[in-house]
Amino acid sequence: MTSRSASDRLLSVLAAFDHGHPALTLTDIGRRAGLSLSTAHRLVGELTRWGALERDASGTYHVGLRLWELAALAPRGPALRQVALPYLEDLYEATHENVQLAVRDGREVVYTEWLSGRSAVGVHIRVGGRWPLHATGVGLALLAHSAPAFQDTYCAGPLAAFTPYTITEPALLRRTLAEVRRTGVAVSDRQITRDALSVAAPVRDPTGTVTAAISVVVPESGARVPVLVPAVRLAGRGISRALGWHPAPEIPLTGEDSALGRS
Repeated sequence: MTSRSASDRLLSVLAAFDHGHPALTLTDIGRRAGLSLSTAHRLVGELTRWGALERDASGTYHVGLRLWELAALAPRGPALRQVALPYLEDLYEATHENVQLAVRDGREVVYTEWLSGRSAVGVHIRVGGRWPLHATGVGLALLAHSAPAFQDTYCAGPLAAFTPYTITEPALLRRTLAEVRRTGVAVSDRQITRDALSVAAPVRDPTGTVTAAISVVVPESGARVPVLVPAVRLAGRGISRALGWHPAPEIPLTGEDSALGRS
């Protein structure tokens, strides 16, 4: 068996924590990280002294504030959230429904912000939560603007189903992504739960690359998609501009162009 490197063992300790396991004993950490108790004890001690982990009065370990401080420097994490939050709040005030900000991590979408009211439709979403790209509005917006080679690989891979409405046919997914690029918005209808529909739009960085997506999730029954589309698209463009993106100026039509029917 190939021996694990020191960095691999150290990272495995951090990876032992997730949303389902936010607090762990030393024994739990060793078991989940695949380490002996003595090795886990040494590594956990080093991480605790540095501030990556914190130990409470009962001896249980939690993720430390030092990691939160580092995460705040990530351009797609809290820094993006800080820029986007005013636009998310405006979208929430306009709809009083779930409003989300997300980024792509491999084949999954990761939610970095979520605003919701008591009367909003229930969703299986939390900050830091993940879902496959093809099953959510933000995921479709991110996938549609990813590299063509990645799209090909994704469409050829397994497409998990969560409801009878989840897109699981590669050909349908390709057509859906083409429509997202054409319209500038993604509509995900009852793909995660049978009662919810989301409308999403891309967020661009200063180079024009899509690095995030914003969405609003509403009850599927009575959803007014034509009303939601411009609101979500406007929020996405607002965040993009705040990040430094400048859309290409439209070239005015000349009389000759108009006569030829060009647009």
